[in-house]
Amino acid sequence: MKTTTGSTASAIDADVRVIGLIMNGVTGRMGYRQHLVRSILAIRDAGGLVAADGTRFTVRPLLVGRSLDAVAGVARRHGIEDYTDDLDAALTDPRWEIYADFVATKARPTTLRKAIAAGKAVYTEKPTAATAAEALDLARLAAAAGVRSGVVHDKLYLPGLLKLRRLIDDGFFGRVLSVRGEFGYWVFPGDDQPAQRPSWNYRAEDGGGIVTDMYPHWNYVLENLFGPVRSVYTHAVTHVPRRWDEDGAEYRATAEDAAYGIFELDGGVVAEINSSWAVRVHRDELVEFQVDGTRGSAVVGLFGGKVQAAGATPRPVWNPDMPDTHDYRADWRDIDGAAGNAFRAQWEDFLRSHVDGTPYPFDLLDGARGVRLAEAALVSSREGRRIRLDELKLG
Repeated sequence: MKTTTGSTASAIDADVRVIGLIMNGVTGRMGYRQHLVRSILAIRDAGGLVAADGTRFTVRPLLVGRSLDAVAGVARRHGIEDYTDDLDAALTDPRWEIYADFVATKARPTTLRKAIAAGKAVYTEKPTAATAAEALDLARLAAAAGVRSGVVHDKLYLPGLLKLRRLIDDGFFGRVLSVRGEFGYWVFPGDDQPAQRPSWNYRAEDGGGIVTDMYPHWNYVLENLFGPVRSVYTHAVTHVPRRWDEDGAEYRATAEDAAYGIFELDGGVVAEINSSWAVRVHRDELVEFQVDGTRGSAVVGLFGGKVQAAGATPRPVWNPDMPDTHDYRADWRDIDGAAGNAFRAQWEDFLRSHVDGTPYPFDLLDGARGVRLAEAALVSSREGRRIRLDELKLG
């Protein structure tokens, strides 16, 4: 086994509990930037967290990857003593309490099963599996083993959506009528200038496609803010069928690069979300949601947000023969509020739940619902019909 592990006990106060954390996939973009650097190392460098009983705890990461040289490079860069290319050995070591997974989707079910069988708490990126059946099976395995599970729900922790959550809780909207979302940007095909996303994103056989990538996000955003998704209709298309990969070789895009979806939620709320890697941005942020209710409306992005109350709503008059000189944007006011890194905030919640022994809401069953929505959306697009979604249960 090629591995090295050290001890950081000398740098940590004796009365601080150390949580051993296996991190698999930290050489990838998301695993490295958001989960390792901006979350776990930021928590560690800040001195850890405080549990419900007032005691302090911190995290000690063990980096895992297929290439020992690659994970060693990351470890040296950040002063991390523990790294290995032997996941199986790491999972048998009782020093490591939690397994975190940021590997490719196709490999994720295998590694999660190993971690659950080893009795580790698990925290994973989404989608949790390539199929809804496999995602539900993982949730059942974790429940049967009695292990805590968490799935990344980063969008819920973003400043813009936290502002939206506050408006909902305060009753600002009255009865919510509809949600309209616009997400996406132009991803260059890779011929005249490099693409901003990896080529596998556009190959269905490699797990690519914007539905698989984004619909799990839309599921937890809609579910946690407005209510469970009860039906979906989606039209998914490949607007740009020819692209060029990282080596400049032309390939055929077999996965969709845009999806136009309509979602019916509990309580009669209708959501319409367009997702596209073939659209040019004409909005304030790369994703924006407009929520309309009987007493007011809001438009929020990842960070910003604006509201228009019923009393400030103008009375437009439709007249195609005269230019409309009203400044509609001036009728909206900014929403105050700020927040830190969304990935770190969710990690802090999960770690506190692990230490305190409290229920964690965004678990593998929640992740399975996101995979099911993506799967149903692709069926909807192929068959040209609305797909109803019943409640997903472990039993």
